[in-house]
Amino acid sequence: MIKLMKITGLGQCALDHSFVVDSLPEPDTKKEVMQWEINGGGPVATALVSLSRLGMDCSFYGVVGDDEAGFKIRDALKRENVQTNGLISRTGSDSQAAFIAVEKTTGTRTIFWKRPSAEALKPEELAADFLEDAAFLLLDGLMEEASLHAADMAKKKSVPVMLDAGRVRTGMIDLACMCDYVVCSEEFAREFCADLGEFNPEKALRKMKSFRNRAVTITLGSKGSYTLSGEDIFYTPSFKIDVLDTTGAGDVFHGGYIYGLLQKWELKKVTRFASAVAALKCRKLGGRAGIPGLKEAEDLMSAGEVNSK
Repeated sequence: MIKLMKITGLGQCALDHSFVVDSLPEPDTKKEVMQWEINGGGPVATALVSLSRLGMDCSFYGVVGDDEAGFKIRDALKRENVQTNGLISRTGSDSQAAFIAVEKTTGTRTIFWKRPSAEALKPEELAADFLEDAAFLLLDGLMEEASLHAADMAKKKSVPVMLDAGRVRTGMIDLACMCDYVVCSEEFAREFCADLGEFNPEKALRKMKSFRNRAVTITLGSKGSYTLSGEDIFYTPSFKIDVLDTTGAGDVFHGGYIYGLLQKWELKKVTRFASAVAALKCRKLGGRAGIPGLKEAEDLMSAGEVNSK
């Protein structure tokens, strides 16, 4: 497919060490791993990889250290045809890294991660042409000042913005109010709506109307997702799939969501497509190996079985 649309992303990137075990070990014991993979990770970075595989022109802005992990993070993005001119390397700094233990029987994972020592991207490090020819901007809010600045730039240039909201961090609510679309984790929704008592996705979405977005979606993993658009709330089930590793599924969901929006699909098809690409990702170890192309996703949408609500 000819790449026609450019998506710009600003956010976190990491080097993931993913390995499969039959079960997590007891303290003071050893455990042999069944499979081990090393690849790039991070919410925005992985979403852009999924968009690149779907035929989009993607550009990533973020920070790595000048260590071996930083080199591998950059190389992994380049191999996926994601432009890295905006990925700054900080001298004498360590990149973010993670060790992800995946239990074979369930596909669930336990993540051990280390923060980067590299200083966050600064607003002044974003060039004036940062959004030149961009059709969409994706943010995760992890670099607060740069994210707010980028969202403001996008508004002035009429570039739609999506926020991948994983947690309620400093500045995240202000950023959510500046974005056209918010696609958030269950954890974000629970934190934001803690005052509502027992968690209910529909009640949470009603409270998120205060963001004044075009749409808000809460992802619930295998339980599907709920979306608010205008006054309407609708549910999208997840697809049944043989799960090996759920790492990165939410990131890939964001990529599929943006792809659908850029195709000008109606929102129910957008969330269904995002659910399909996220499900297919879970077939393989790591956050990126299982990311599908367009035909695979379309085939699952046509013939795939969904999980019950």
